[in-house]
Amino acid sequence: MQKIINDPVHGFITIDDKLIYDLLAHPYFQRLRRIKQMALAYLVYPGAVHTRLHHALGAYHLMYKVLIELRLKGISITAEEEQAVKIAILLHDIGHAPFSHALEHSLVSVHHEEISLLIMQKLNEEFDGQLQRAIEIFKGTYSKKFLHQLVSSQLDMDRLDYLARDSFFTGVSEGVIGYDRIIKMITVLNDELVVEEKGIHSVENFLIARRLMYWQVYFHKTVMSSEMMLVQILKRAKELIHQGVSLFSTPSLSFFLKEEKQSADFSSDPRCLEYYTQLDDTDISTAIKYWATCDDQILKTLCTNLIQRKLFKLKFVSLEEGKPLFKNWLDRVQPNKEQENYFWLEGDVLHTGYDNKGGKINILFKNGSLKEISALEHGLISAELQVPVKKHYICHLN
Repeated sequence: MQKIINDPVHGFITIDDKLIYDLLAHPYFQRLRRIKQMALAYLVYPGAVHTRLHHALGAYHLMYKVLIELRLKGISITAEEEQAVKIAILLHDIGHAPFSHALEHSLVSVHHEEISLLIMQKLNEEFDGQLQRAIEIFKGTYSKKFLHQLVSSQLDMDRLDYLARDSFFTGVSEGVIGYDRIIKMITVLNDELVVEEKGIHSVENFLIARRLMYWQVYFHKTVMSSEMMLVQILKRAKELIHQGVSLFSTPSLSFFLKEEKQSADFSSDPRCLEYYTQLDDTDISTAIKYWATCDDQILKTLCTNLIQRKLFKLKFVSLEEGKPLFKNWLDRVQPNKEQENYFWLEGDVLHTGYDNKGGKINILFKNGSLKEISALEHGLISAELQVPVKKHYICHLN
């Protein structure tokens, strides 16, 4: 069988495996259509309305291409391993919460990768064990380490797709990367992914583009502000429900608002995964529309302002600069203590451009020698890119 999907970033994506097609059609995967890849970034970049399903298909397509290249270079990959690693990348984000990373720890205190694994295990039961090897690759327990690195590493198909895709839909050209050339330059040495010497500059461009996208797009002040408002909305809704206030919500959202769920709960209570796989952006958006007319002034203000795009004001400042600004805000707004907890936020954002402790990008030279990319003479990726950049912010009702 063969199915063709037309993707705006990569062109035609080929699905030529019945099991993979059946997984695409499964409600767990189709749920990703209703989860935005970049949460509320569309409030700044109107085109950023692409979904997790778009990204999953794009990452799958890049995996399809890199496997062809590796086989051409004589790397042994069986048909079963090819199917498994394609499934692993296709389902790598299947456990994302509504609005992606924005609500990752607001609805449940469980990382999305952990929930992705739980969903994959559930699917494995439904498909009579056919996903077992994909699960092993996803977890990094399969014998061929490089297959896991294609799914999760410093230079995986996930990152190659989301940078290209997010750049395309936001219109931010700084994120444009030569993913085709990187894929052609990837090979395997001693069961580890490496990049051939001719791909050095493409990889350097990828790492620099990633840093620029974080500070220009993902950590954009208005994007951060809107997502923090969304987190505060759910925090207030939970608080009111615990006080006995009746709030409209769908059954799946209500389940998680009433009680904080941990990893152990997902293992012991099958309802957790059942309700979680019914949750998407629609549950949250619909609730916010209802809550904008509720009696609680804090929740009403937060929801109304988010709907009308009257967002919190966010500034990057030093710790010392934040103190007088907080005092001035108190004098101007005169909130009570409860309002203060919801209308003033302060914290830090942190990003490392290239974290070689989480896995190195090694360059294979023509003479057979191997060098880590930040150790190259005259290279663009210096030790400076490995130092985390930390910024302190204040965020408040204007």
